[in-house]
Amino acid sequence: MTSLVQQKKERYSGSFYFALAAGIRRLDSHHRPETLHFNILLYSEKEHYESFENWTESTAAIKYKTKNSLSFALSISFCLSLRVSHSERERSRRRQPAMCGILAVFGCAENSQAKRSRIIELSRRLRHRGPDWSGLHCHGDCYLAHQRLAIVDPTSGDQPLYNEDKTVIVTVNGEIYNHKQLREKLKSHQFRTGSDCEVIAHLYEEYGENFVDMLDGMFSFVLLDTRDKSFIAARDAIGITPLYMGWGLDGSVWFASEMKALSDDCERFMSFLPGHIYSSKQGGLKRWYNPPWYLENVPSTPYDPILLREAFEKAVTKRLMTDVPFGVLLSGGLDSSLVASVASRHMAESEAACQWGSQLHTFCIGLKGSPDLKAAREVADYLGTRHHEFYFTVQEGIDALEEVIYHIETYDVTTVRASTPMFLMSRKIKSLGVKMVLSGEGSDEIFGGYLYFHKAPNKEEFHRETCQKIKALHLYDCLRANKSTSAWGVEARVPFLDKEFINIAMSIDPEWKMVRPDLGRIEKWILRNAFDDEQNPYLPKHILYRQKEQFSDGVGYSWIDGLKDHANNQVTDAMLMHANFIYPENTPVTKEAYYYRAIFEKFFPKNAARSTVPGGPSVACSTAKAVEWDASWSKHLDPSGRAALGVHAAAYEEEVDVKNANLINGSPQKLEGFVDKATTVV
Repeated sequence: MTSLVQQKKERYSGSFYFALAAGIRRLDSHHRPETLHFNILLYSEKEHYESFENWTESTAAIKYKTKNSLSFALSISFCLSLRVSHSERERSRRRQPAMCGILAVFGCAENSQAKRSRIIELSRRLRHRGPDWSGLHCHGDCYLAHQRLAIVDPTSGDQPLYNEDKTVIVTVNGEIYNHKQLREKLKSHQFRTGSDCEVIAHLYEEYGENFVDMLDGMFSFVLLDTRDKSFIAARDAIGITPLYMGWGLDGSVWFASEMKALSDDCERFMSFLPGHIYSSKQGGLKRWYNPPWYLENVPSTPYDPILLREAFEKAVTKRLMTDVPFGVLLSGGLDSSLVASVASRHMAESEAACQWGSQLHTFCIGLKGSPDLKAAREVADYLGTRHHEFYFTVQEGIDALEEVIYHIETYDVTTVRASTPMFLMSRKIKSLGVKMVLSGEGSDEIFGGYLYFHKAPNKEEFHRETCQKIKALHLYDCLRANKSTSAWGVEARVPFLDKEFINIAMSIDPEWKMVRPDLGRIEKWILRNAFDDEQNPYLPKHILYRQKEQFSDGVGYSWIDGLKDHANNQVTDAMLMHANFIYPENTPVTKEAYYYRAIFEKFFPKNAARSTVPGGPSVACSTAKAVEWDASWSKHLDPSGRAALGVHAAAYEEEVDVKNANLINGSPQKLEGFVDKATTVV
């Protein structure tokens, strides 16, 4: 280790000070690579080094003390490997990070250094998405900026990306899982990098604008053809990666990964529709994703559990393509547990296992004693994963609310509730050196897993509701999963939203998805049954058939109650009474909703910003139409699963113990046990 430090000293010695965040792999006792992350402060050759401090098994903090105080430090992030073969280095060049930040502006009236500086300034607002490198390409009045998250090989794959003669320029936030197959169709093209996203530029050359449906992955991209200054922008089928589109008063057209990068400079802007492409030649949006289920016609394909299971396993394994330490967000519910189970089974066969070992890492967060922590721990023990538990308190969550709303860019109540613990967990995960996680979003929308689906009157309405929920995912769970994690430079991949898996699952006769107590079918029975293997079980039975818990509920029921109590203390009755005058669009009807809205408007005050957030009545995450399924629901319009009266085991009307429901009201006795500082069990 001393020789390593000496090497870095010799390489970086000089008049500058450097702060290096380094990740070093070593072999564990089973000859598997194990990642050690630590911070090194390297100073000029005039400074003196001292011995290492604070070494632990999983992480190491190595501090070098100097005689003189530092005036400044330059942060450099890179990754080192103690045992990297030539083939591993080549693999690292082939796969680049999915999670980035893009900003593109076309048709600026002003083409000057001042405009360039402004674009750079706005692009920096996306740096949390890609903190390792930035790129900017200018062509006349067109600008394409990119913030990159470097995973293994920081010397290749920088964006924007180009075709052979650099006449086609593309900036991408995404991962193209079938890029190898697509390259086989482009053998006459010369690729400049190993980036999976480079195929987009060459596909455009080969097929024009009609190539987006060939892509299998999660992506948002903007492409400029300098030969005629035309441009296109597109977003993946479901909207896993975020993208916004805006228009400036000078006639300029803007695209950005997050609203904060364009809201100040655009008069109007909106969330770019998933499954659509914008063409400057055509002058509008066109839907490129046209699966049979999109028309909401009721399908009649019989249920095939083997086909469904194999499709999901394929969706998980293709997302194990990575050169970074990764893990699974494990709540202990059905969806995340299946992701963890399938990933754990296939780890030994994946390329990732060659680099990071065959033991899967899993992560869970909650208040102490929460349902998720207990269930996740049991699943982790069953699968033999290396499990990490994170605890947070109600007060810590409340303290993070403003930062959470700034990053997720919404005031939707259920999204804020669920994003906060996910945001806190992502910070902890990043501190362990993990940059990619698998997550279980999308299953409830596809299979009708939310508890209000128990009251669906017939299969026709059941199916229409699932279709509507999938179409709106980009405004809710996709937004939460992407922005809560990317706020800390972590990438979330969602196997349930695999395009092929969705098409198979949505072609099944919805009669099989409906809740039928007389037949022993609970919510998502067809998914549970597909993985109910007596000979080679994926999960324990009671986990496989555990009742649905929404993430904001599962981290601890007192989390939601604490949020409501805090909002009640911040918002007066008079404020809520006059809410329709202050917020005439999507008027908040509860103090909690009012509180989130006020925070949102502080960061995003324009009318266009508030219009990007959906509204309308909802119970347990339903659409407004589904509220009509049960007359009693109109009295409990809350996104929590506990609002599904007569369905959830802890429904509001059945609660009898209320002494712990109001945690944040100034009472030390009621706060006891919930104000511990966040701790981590590794």
